[in-house]
Amino acid sequence: MSTAATMAPAPAPAVLLRRPGTQPDAGGPPAVVLRGLRKHFDDVKAVDGLDLEIRTDECFGLLGPNGAGKTTTIEIIVGLQEPTAGEVRVLGRTWGRGDRSLRARVGVSLQETRLPERLTVIEVLRLFRSFYPSGRAPADVMEEVGLGDKARTWTVKLSGGQRQRLALGCALVGDPDLLVLDEPTTGLDPQARLHIGDTIRSYRQRGRTVLVSTHYMEEAQRLCDRVAVVDHGKVIALGSPPELIATLGGEQVVEFALGDAALPDVDLEALPEVRGLRHTGRTLLLATTDARVTLPALLDLTRARGLRLESLATRQATLEDVFVALTGRRLRDE
Repeated sequence: MSTAATMAPAPAPAVLLRRPGTQPDAGGPPAVVLRGLRKHFDDVKAVDGLDLEIRTDECFGLLGPNGAGKTTTIEIIVGLQEPTAGEVRVLGRTWGRGDRSLRARVGVSLQETRLPERLTVIEVLRLFRSFYPSGRAPADVMEEVGLGDKARTWTVKLSGGQRQRLALGCALVGDPDLLVLDEPTTGLDPQARLHIGDTIRSYRQRGRTVLVSTHYMEEAQRLCDRVAVVDHGKVIALGSPPELIATLGGEQVVEFALGDAALPDVDLEALPEVRGLRHTGRTLLLATTDARVTLPALLDLTRARGLRLESLATRQATLEDVFVALTGRRLRDE
């Protein structure tokens, strides 16, 4: 197993566009099956009856606030922790039988990167490649993760983004069937995040399975075929990004603030094409099927009531809106 790491309001009812644990639509067996997964640490229920299937050849996103159980779930999937209860199948196998051969098929990069400081980039990749019976040429992986000009650079001299790229390279060099990445772009600059995203997309396009957890909702929306929102150790929503966004009732959002003034919710919900209303502090968000119709009606309403808008914007609905609607808080606020 290629690893370059060491170890608000109550949630809304689950939005399950596909019941966790059912057979996926794609052909072939699923890459990962979790049924009734539980992990307890004394009185803390880190994972509490989680059901999930990850299809072969898809990029699957695991989203949730800190403490939701994402990292614990990932560590159980890759065999670093044993579950308290439940079924775990990875690439058709269970941990505890032939673990060496199974680890050779799983590439992992966890949150905290620890690399030998006095080895160069190419030496680190050669080292990790040596752990596996087969794999990819270290030089090819080095180029793929954008470190071709750093081959002779000690890892201690790399920037944070470059170390993250090298950690990804260590997970890739064994040419795994399942690539597992826990928060691979946290703390990186936008350019580094985009580069790692391109690498993940390229790997997925080669017919491999990718499981990624991330705090960046736009990243999950761009990269993932399906996502699961996890909170309090349970899956509370599951589906493709477009499917989850559709649960809001409208694909567009009108976002505005009235300052200290207020409008009754019933009046806002009665505006044409409005399918949902949400308060976030002093900001109100209207989910609408057509902002071109809703926006003029909102302006007419505020004008008739003698109210002044402090801010006003329209945009496409995102996974962030879905997460807030389900949990009552923004993911990065966590």
